[in-house]
Amino acid sequence: MSERYLIVGLGNPGKEYVDTRHNVGFRCADALVKAHGLSYAAKKQSHAKIADGIIAGKRVLIAKPQTFMNLSGSAVQGLAAFFKIPPSQIIVIFDDLDLPLGTLRIRAKGGAGGHRGLTDILQRLGTQDIPRIRFGIGRPPDRMDPAAFVLQRFGPDETVHIEQTVDRVIKTIETWLTETIEIAMNRYNGSAEDVLARQNPPKAEMPTPTPEQSE
Repeated sequence: MSERYLIVGLGNPGKEYVDTRHNVGFRCADALVKAHGLSYAAKKQSHAKIADGIIAGKRVLIAKPQTFMNLSGSAVQGLAAFFKIPPSQIIVIFDDLDLPLGTLRIRAKGGAGGHRGLTDILQRLGTQDIPRIRFGIGRPPDRMDPAAFVLQRFGPDETVHIEQTVDRVIKTIETWLTETIEIAMNRYNGSAEDVLARQNPPKAEMPTPTPEQSE
């Protein structure tokens, strides 16, 4: 079990950023660590808080870069190089204000879509072939600066919805580890309602028999 998988939650370090919209990547990483009974160790040389353990029979590193969001690539590049982790075995979790609250968009590869943290990671690793989970945080109200919006905390009416989405992120990662990113995409992409509809498709109604068929 020498090969490792790297799970990266993006966010900003510091108490003032805890539980903000921009830090949902950290929030998901913390939930994954807690769910599997792991714990973080601060590694100054790696510029990240790291939890090392086993999930679904796979050796994983769960990392929260401490470089601030826009410089996340330096921590990810260092960990990937030191532990010899290929891009296909790295997954990045981060916020997306272009997605409705609680919507997940899981992809195996692609561009950064304007997210500066992911941009830095892709540039540092020299590839776009990195699995990622975009976590929808919703759009800011009219005339509100998006930069201020992402640094807000979720409201009480949003918290339950967010926790349910964090649970789906955990299931996504477990599926990625045990099956494939494509299977995780098919199961967990979209909103909670989308996932439920796929799990419980409407049953086809039986045709009403004609009088001739009833005889």
